[in-house]
Amino acid sequence: MCPRTPLLAQRPPRKRRSLPTPPPERHAPPAAPAPQRDAPASPRYQDAAERLSPAAAGLIREADALLARGEVRGAINRLERAQRISPRSSEVYFKLSQAYVAQNNLGAAEQFTLKGLSLTGSNVRLQRAGWSLLADIRRARGNLAGADQAEARAAAL
Repeated sequence: MCPRTPLLAQRPPRKRRSLPTPPPERHAPPAAPAPQRDAPASPRYQDAAERLSPAAAGLIREADALLARGEVRGAINRLERAQRISPRSSEVYFKLSQAYVAQNNLGAAEQFTLKGLSLTGSNVRLQRAGWSLLADIRRARGNLAGADQAEARAAAL
């Protein structure tokens, strides 16, 4: 009997190709500043909160109905679908947070609230609602100092 050698040992070694080196950079003289335009710049994504799509709004209505019946897991499933449809909508994250509060998963609820707050843009109504929600969650977790800070932020708006 002849000893078997692994297949890898029978293959010839591959030659490694080296990547081409980029040409040395040449320093160009600084460009003249761009002329100012009278038209206002479009808002950055932080300036304006994303509108909720009709499909996501429908899923949120379904989730609200499920939460009212006590079907928390089904509500979370609907809200996660809404999140995939409108990933930059703070309302979806706040609703997810409320569902996780109903499930008594306060850690996840706090994280979703913080994510929602990061997406509120300059919408004061959503900011106030988010900070109030965060204060309630932190108080339920026993973080009274954090709850007071969140309430102060909500009151300052």
